This record gives sequence, C-alpha cells and structure tokens, in this order.
Amino acid sequence: MREVVLVYLDRSGGLQKFVHDCKKYNDSKQSYAVYRFIISINPSDIAELDATLGNYILHNPLQAAQIFQSVCFVAIKTLSLIEQLQTEAQISILLKPTHLPPLPSYVLSLSAYPFDYTSQRFYMSEGIVIAMGTVTKYTQGARFLCTEETCPFSEGFRCIRVHCPGATESATVRTDFVCSLCSSPLQEDMKFRVLGDKQIVEMVDAKILNALKGYSIDKSHFRIQAFTLFLR
Repeated sequence: MREVVLVYLDRSGGLQKFVHDCKKYNDSKQSYAVYRFIISINPSDIAELDATLGNYILHNPLQAAQIFQSVCFVAIKTLSLIEQLQTEAQISILLKPTHLPPLPSYVLSLSAYPFDYTSQRFYMSEGIVIAMGTVTKYTQGARFLCTEETCPFSEGFRCIRVHCPGATESATVRTDFVCSLCSSPLQEDMKFRVLGDKQIVEMVDAKILNALKGYSIDKSHFRIQAFTLFLR
C-alpha cells in the first residue's frame, strides 16, 4: 500500500505540494517537535488504483494516515527535504477527503435511531450553526524528555505526543506520562510545543426546518437536540 500511496501522490500533485510544504519548514531554520501536513485525497481515484487502500482510508483513516506518514518520512529523508527532522513520530498527517461516497452509511444523522457511530471513520453531516465560540489555542504536538539522564529517551525526539481526532487536550499534554523504556517520569520541553487554532460550534440537524413550517395537522412529537463540533 505504501507504493500505491506514492503513486497516487505523484499523479495527483500531492507530492509536489508536500515538497513545497517541506521547503517552508526547512527554510524556517526552526526545529519543530511536530511537522504537520494536510493531504487532500480523492477516495474514488485511490480506489481505482488499489481497492484495499481506498477502503482502508474510508473506514480506518487514522491507521491509513500512518501509511502516509511512513511514506512521507521516507520521502523527506531520501530527498533531504527537512534537515531538522529526526524521527518518523515527528510527522503528523491529516487526510482530507475531497468527497465521500453518496451512500446513507456515510451520512452522520443524529436524528436517526439507533445511533451506531462507534467507528472512527469519515462521515458527512449537514446542519445549521446556532452558536460559535471564540477561536482558542490547543496543542497539536509536544516533545517530552525522560527525567533520568542516563536514559536514551532523555534527549532527541523519541517521545512525541501528537493530537489525534477526537482526543482531549489531556491526552496530548499531561504531567503523569512515564518513559516507556525506564518508567521514569517524562517532562515536557515547552520550547517545542506546537499550537493550533480550535473553535467550538453548536449545530442542529437540518430537519429542524420542518418544525418551522407550522403544520398544525402534524401530530407527531419530536425534540431538537443540538450537538457540538470542534473545528481544528
């Protein structure tokens, strides 16, 4: 699947954009804990190249992003795109689909029952925004060092925490992380914390418009429940 990813990026122009993004990181001469890349993907085109990879991206996007991460890391090292990059864990890949299959199973409808949205895959949702919060900061990535000086993880970029979709802030930054090698406490290197913007949005299902039509003969009862989105 890594070969298919490379072929798709080359054909779609994604590889050229990736090289351009790497150049901006490399020209900054600043060492980052996490290098974040947004890759636009067309599920239909990928499915034509390799049906397995196309299905994997649609239904296991977090695991599929790891394949893109591996390919991007090899490309950076082979072409010497970012001199400061040390480990593959420093690369954060966000897959951004151009569209999803026009099928009911890909539509997130919170007015339908029962709810069966336990899988962490892509969904489409249509609604009406009723409230928006202010733009605040959140941690996209952070570097941690082992407090035991003799431990190999006390230097370099071996302990990297990267925000994943659906995770809370405490999953990325906390004070109780321990070293996986020697079990000593980990301490964050604040100089390398990478911040991003987030905004909280309240939405309601688009079916609320039916309630505003004023049909008095309709005796069905229903309630409208708002749901919260985190835009990052």
